[in-house]
Amino acid sequence: MVWVRLPVYFYKRNDTFYFSRSIPSDLQHRFNKRKIEVSLRTKSEAKAAKSAAALSDRLERYWDSLRMEMIYSRELGLKVLQDTKPCTTSEYSLSDALALYHRLKGGSKTKLFYDVSNRSIRYLEECLGHDNLTSIEKSDAGRFRDYLFARGMSSSSVKRVFSSVRAIINLAIREQGLVITNVFSGTFIPDDGAKQQRTPIPQDALKRVQMVCQTLDDEPRWLIALISDTGMRLSEACGLLTSDIHVDTVKPYIELIEHPWRRLKTASSSRQLPLVGASLWAAEKIIKEGNSFAFPKYCSEAKCNSNSASAALNKWLKPRVPAGCVIHSFRHSLRDRLRAIECPADIIDAIGGWTTEGVGHKYGDGHTLSVKYRWMEKIAPKVRELRSEETVT
Repeated sequence: MVWVRLPVYFYKRNDTFYFSRSIPSDLQHRFNKRKIEVSLRTKSEAKAAKSAAALSDRLERYWDSLRMEMIYSRELGLKVLQDTKPCTTSEYSLSDALALYHRLKGGSKTKLFYDVSNRSIRYLEECLGHDNLTSIEKSDAGRFRDYLFARGMSSSSVKRVFSSVRAIINLAIREQGLVITNVFSGTFIPDDGAKQQRTPIPQDALKRVQMVCQTLDDEPRWLIALISDTGMRLSEACGLLTSDIHVDTVKPYIELIEHPWRRLKTASSSRQLPLVGASLWAAEKIIKEGNSFAFPKYCSEAKCNSNSASAALNKWLKPRVPAGCVIHSFRHSLRDRLRAIECPADIIDAIGGWTTEGVGHKYGDGHTLSVKYRWMEKIAPKVRELRSEETVT
């Protein structure tokens, strides 16, 4: 019996395994390199061996298809051009597609844009065991879906990852003229019902939180109070300049505009926001402090660290509100409070910075500050009334 040693197409570098295989000499004219090397993104030798074997098998089948193409060309009398570099889809990788996506779409995007797209492609490469875009098969879409669920993701998270992957691959197909189909379009993703609806903060809990904020009277509590009676998104509030806040007017307000360190979510997010109740109290405290940034603890010219603010404020807020309520719940509460006084839906949208559906709402300059202020005064208790009530700690 003759013992035959099977070829091994992976090696270890810095504790991580890599796939490596030379391109056959008869096909090297179709590529711009002599060897294919890609990280298998694993420290497990067993997983590396399995991924390398699968990738090697796919390459063999792909190379066979290229050889058949050359045979057919000769039989039909067609000349295969050797003196020019063909634009073949075999040369395009997921890494190339990601770099193209970042270059064309990432001009004014935040770090989150890059983190999400990088993570989505990393998941895909880990699932497939390679980063060759053209060797992806239809069955890989379902396998990728199952892989994400196996990681413990909810259906909404899986859908977000698929959306990111689809966008990256679609752009590569259009821009590079790749003759492939995006297999991640139309993949069925079952709804697991894991998505949690944020709970609005009840009125009594809202008033208690506002009173505690006034008692503690520090920068994090100013931030909570400012959000509580304006319904601003946390990132909107964190990124404010003191000059955005106008309290020395008949109708105090915030001029919510985009800044280099903090973008706004939508075009309708840029708005004049009335200051009433606890939010007016917080705004006056911020102005009196005299800093250029409203919340220097969480924002600077370099970045707006709303994630850090969210973690700290939610930790403080949790024991003071019903289960399921978070900082963003103030925004849900604002909408309910305005509904309760029968405020028109389009005015609610204008106050909260929500996009109003319909072509007609795009005409004109929108609702004035006076109109919004009149409705906001109806829902926010006066600052002096809050201070007169019993303080809850």
